[in-house]
Amino acid sequence: MMKLWRKRISKAEASTASIVVDGARKATGGRTKNRVVMTMAVFFGIYATITGRLIYLGMLEPDESGGPASRITASRPDIVDRNGEVLATDIKTSSLYAEPRRIVDADEVIEKLSTVLPDIDVEQTYKRLKGGAGFVWLKRQLTPKQQADIMQLGLPGIGFRTEKRRFYPGGPTAAHILGLTNIDNQGIAGMEKYIDDQGLADLQASGLADAKDLRPVRLSIDLRVQHIVRDEVAKALDKYQAIAAGAVVLNVKTGEVLAMASVPDFDPNNPYNALDKDHLNRMSAGVYEMGSTIKSFTTAMALDSGKVTLNSTFDATRPITIGRQTIRDFHGKGRVLSVPEVFIYSSNIGSAREADVVGIEGHRDFLKRIGLLDRLQTELPEVARPTEPKVWKKVHSITISFGHGMSTTPLQTAVGAAALMNGGYLMNPTFLPRTEEDAMASAKQVVREKTSQDMRYLYLLNAEKGSGKRAEVPGYRVGGKTGTAEKVVNGRYATNVRFNAFLAAFPMDDPQYVVLSIVDEPKPEKPGMPATAGLNAAPVVANIIRRSASFLGVKPEFGHESEATVASSYD
Repeated sequence: MMKLWRKRISKAEASTASIVVDGARKATGGRTKNRVVMTMAVFFGIYATITGRLIYLGMLEPDESGGPASRITASRPDIVDRNGEVLATDIKTSSLYAEPRRIVDADEVIEKLSTVLPDIDVEQTYKRLKGGAGFVWLKRQLTPKQQADIMQLGLPGIGFRTEKRRFYPGGPTAAHILGLTNIDNQGIAGMEKYIDDQGLADLQASGLADAKDLRPVRLSIDLRVQHIVRDEVAKALDKYQAIAAGAVVLNVKTGEVLAMASVPDFDPNNPYNALDKDHLNRMSAGVYEMGSTIKSFTTAMALDSGKVTLNSTFDATRPITIGRQTIRDFHGKGRVLSVPEVFIYSSNIGSAREADVVGIEGHRDFLKRIGLLDRLQTELPEVARPTEPKVWKKVHSITISFGHGMSTTPLQTAVGAAALMNGGYLMNPTFLPRTEEDAMASAKQVVREKTSQDMRYLYLLNAEKGSGKRAEVPGYRVGGKTGTAEKVVNGRYATNVRFNAFLAAFPMDDPQYVVLSIVDEPKPEKPGMPATAGLNAAPVVANIIRRSASFLGVKPEFGHESEATVASSYD
């Protein structure tokens, strides 16, 4: 019995042990299975994520996935005129790139691309395609037709990237003011460069130049007036067969530039000739002997000194000889002249004697005070520095009194003239909107109010009785001063090569605007006619005023007696 019992116990234990072992095996097998399932799930998840990302990237346009981030063109703010008209804006364009590792036959690719892009550099392109890089640019900023034609070629390893480029709706209308951007949409000239220098370049470098956050930059320019000015100087260039022409319209109360053009110019949408020497912005980046327009400042200087009045007289009976130079009048009267006569007859002798009253040091100090000897301070980067004698002697003072021996920019001359018209306040010119209050807060009085009144009288008198008659515009009371300067050729003044200018203001009872035109090396309009400023530069000003006065808010007045006509004396 005991043995049987023990056997039963042993069987029971064995059975129990077997159950335990089977349970353990089942438990272990379950856990292993769970681990496998979990591992598989993780791997499936990873592969699903990778697959989804690849599908997403495959659906993206090349401009979002191709090319180095450092070459992405940054956004720029629109540039608008004072009335909100767009002068410059960003547009989307396509650029051509290649992935050399995917290109089998570089010669075939270049041959086919040449049918669409005949100017492509074959040697350079071949080196790029065989260089083994993952990405190379082939052609930036394609036209829509070029892009369509290249797509039809069906070349593997070739793609397009959407970029931004600058577009100027007016073409060359305001080219020298707006300036240019480079291939990466960065400002390199004109107001485009000024905008970058004010912080846009830093925003672009940091990736913060988001188009939606960039407010338009408003300029002082009036596009309507700008178009007129550019049109008139282009006509003058052709009509007088000149090498250049230009003009500027300046608000004398605020210093705002309403319009400025210089031709020959360029199209900023296709600036292949922008750096040509003859495409210089002559209004602010060129310096010239401004001829008799400088007599405005000589006469103002004499009047402002207190030693001369409108009733003063100067002996212009005979020429002045100093050293080897003899100073003569172009149309000499051979007699004593009053100050108004010195001005309207544009007497070199009379101007020299006016300067002599003030003296050499006083002469230079006045020109410096009125801003003609220092580099102009304004937003436009392209501004030249005036030139003057290193040491002023009496001969320099005499020749500079009538516009020879000192060179300055036409824009600078207009700015100085504005001070003579607005009561005597010199204001740095601006291409941005400015109120009269803001202008006066930074203005500097350089001549007395009485001097300004006298100069307004002389300007109007000269337009009515002197060399400025061709600048008259009925109803607008235009005053001004001509300037016909002989140019230096091979170290000597050439009598038949001239730089002409006309400096005007209107309306003369309360001048609002100064208009200055230049015509460089004009030919006579007709055989036998002289090519003086009164015959070519003055009509340019008249046409600009006639066409733009209404846009500038100046209403014509007819039947208004002339201030110069009714004046009973020079006082």
